[in-house]
Formats: sequence, structure tokens, C-alpha cells
Amino acid sequence: MSESRNVIFLPGVSGDGGFWKGVGGLLPAAWNKRYLDWPGLGRQPASPDVNGFADLLALAEAALDRPAAIVAQSMGGIIATQLALKHPRLVTQLVLVATSGGMDVSVFGAADWRADFVQAYPDTPAWALNEKPDLGAQFAQIVAPTLLLWGDDDPISPVAIGRHLAAAIPKAELQRIPGGRHSMGADLPQLLAPRIEAHIAGA
Repeated sequence: MSESRNVIFLPGVSGDGGFWKGVGGLLPAAWNKRYLDWPGLGRQPASPDVNGFADLLALAEAALDRPAAIVAQSMGGIIATQLALKHPRLVTQLVLVATSGGMDVSVFGAADWRADFVQAYPDTPAWALNEKPDLGAQFAQIVAPTLLLWGDDDPISPVAIGRHLAAAIPKAELQRIPGGRHSMGADLPQLLAPRIEAHIAGA
């Protein structure tokens, strides 16, 4: 599994690509890894060029300058899904972790995270809280092999969402992480990294 791979990591609404460095550090050293930040979200400095999801997508597209696997958590999964749909020849594998993927999750009993997040980050732009790309009807068009990682202790993104995505995305596999919460990408790298490595390496 030491053959070189390109991997792009996308964070959630925290905007901090460092969220993924625990996982990335456990993946093969020969792999090329890029950790994207989202300007203006969490503690990331704002940019006048980022004012919505379309701008985040443009940042991710600029990083996707060669075939790569995309690993994304929560809000980053919306961008990852768009990348897979727009650039099927460049997105080699997709790893979605505790994300809506770009659909309405209220019907699955997902808890609303926004009030708590704004209390912690009062400068969060309104678009990050209220803009909701609707990609549900396009999930069947995703051709990249997709690994879905869901924690069984995540009220923000219940396992029912992962099951729905597993049924909607043609080449998708759902794996449940015991005790995993919404931040498990940072909290449980030792559990996620082997699964992600196997998926990207094609095992």
C-alpha cells in the first residue's frame, strides 16, 4: 500500500484542514496529502473571495489539479460530492464522513448544530449556516468508489443518513464506527485511517 496516491482533505464548518492531520499522519508517507482550509469559517481568516459554497467549491477545484481521492467531513462532504459530480475523471475515490452530502437531513432526525456553533464562533457568516445546496437527486450519478464512515453516537449526522447515501450512491459502502461522534475524524484517527487507506489503495 506504499504506492503514491494524491489525497485532498476537506474540513467541515470549522474550516480547519488540520482536523484531518491525525488521519493523514497515519496514512502512507509516500502519499501526497493536501489539507484545505475554509476562509472565514471557525478561526480561519476571512477572504473577500469566499462568500458561499460556490467559492469553497472553486477553492477545492483549484486544488484538484490531478487525479486524487477526496476525504471530507460534514460540510466538506457537500463540496466533495460536487467535486465527484463535476470531475468524475479526477476524483478517484470518495470518503464521506458524517455528512449530509448535500441533502435535507431533517427527516432523518439530525440535530441542529447551528446555535451551539454560533455561540462558539459568533462571526460565522450567514451563508455557512443557511445555504443548503440540494444534490440529493444527483447522488446516483457519482461514479467514484465511495466509503461512508458514520459514528453510532452522532446526533448531528445519524447513521440513518449514511444508510440513505449507501443506497443512493452506486459504488458506496457504509462502515459504522462504534462510539464515533461528529468529530471522530479528529478524535479517532486510529480507527478511521486504516479504513481510509484500504479504500484509497483499492484493497
